[in-house]
Order: sequence, then C-alpha cells, then structure tokens
Amino acid sequence: MPDHFLSCVAFTLAQEGGFTDNSADPGNWTGGLVGHGVLRGTNFGISAAAYPSLDIAALTQADAEAIYRRDYWTPMHADTMSFPLALVAFDAAVNAGVRRSIIWLQQAVGVQIDGVLGGETLAALAAGDSVRLAREALARRLEFSSHLPTWPNFGLGWTRRVLCLAGMLTNGPAA
Repeated sequence: MPDHFLSCVAFTLAQEGGFTDNSADPGNWTGGLVGHGVLRGTNFGISAAAYPSLDIAALTQADAEAIYRRDYWTPMHADTMSFPLALVAFDAAVNAGVRRSIIWLQQAVGVQIDGVLGGETLAALAAGDSVRLAREALARRLEFSSHLPTWPNFGLGWTRRVLCLAGMLTNGPAA
C-alpha cells in the first residue's frame, strides 16, 4: 500500500496553520481548559494541552511532522488504510485525539465502540467501502463537534475543514 503520510500531513498542516495563542481555545492552555495552566498556544496543530512541557512557539514543521508520525499516524495504523480512511482518521486524530478518531471509525463500521483500534475494527475498515466509511466518520465527527461548548467559537472552521476533507475523498492525494 502506498505511503500517504506526506499527503495527509500536507492537508492537516494547511488546516492547522502556524502558531496561535487564542485564549478562548482550551487546547492552547497547558491545563487543557481555558484559564488553566499556562497559555502556550498551538503550532502546526500541536497543542499545549497535549504537550504541556513542549515549547510550542519554537516548534518547527519538521518537529511537528515527527510528532504527527509517532503520536497520530502510527497509533491510527494509517499506513494500513486506503487514502480516504487514512486522511480522515489521521486528521481527526490530530484535531480531536486518537481515541476520538477511533470511535468515529468504529461508529462508521458498526463495531463495538471502545476507542481501541484492534483487529476487529481494522478488518471491518479493510473490508468496507473506504469512501463511504470515511464520509460516515466525517458525519460522526461533525455531529460530535456540534455539541461541544466551543462550537460557537470554532464550529464554522471545523465545518469548513470537514467539507474540505469530504471533497478530497474521491479525488485522492495531489500528485
């Protein structure tokens, strides 16, 4: 199976952008809640909430890509997935966490929802229609996100991101 890591990272980096320290974003705080801990921000999608001891402002794109592969791509077994599923699963893991991304995949394939990416889930993903499953996982992502208390601040951007992902599902990665 081709390695789609660089294509998926390019998409996620374009969505996440560079450094931001918006105080309304719980991910920008080392304590994971607005006003809790230190406001260190997010850079390339790497947040102070997930990496409280990391110097977020000094993070390079190469640093971010190494973290992406180690902490998101590999745990999602994205290298075993077709492009549509790898893109959706990886981007969701970066944006909402590995466990939440797995839950959306499990909901899409109709297996037991436990947030653990095991053999049953991987087999169901491999056996299914990858575009249909990716779209279902995106729908689950959007539905979940719309109920978050931060939806009024960030919902429009999250919706744009999901729509952009949906548009890429049948086109594949750029050559």
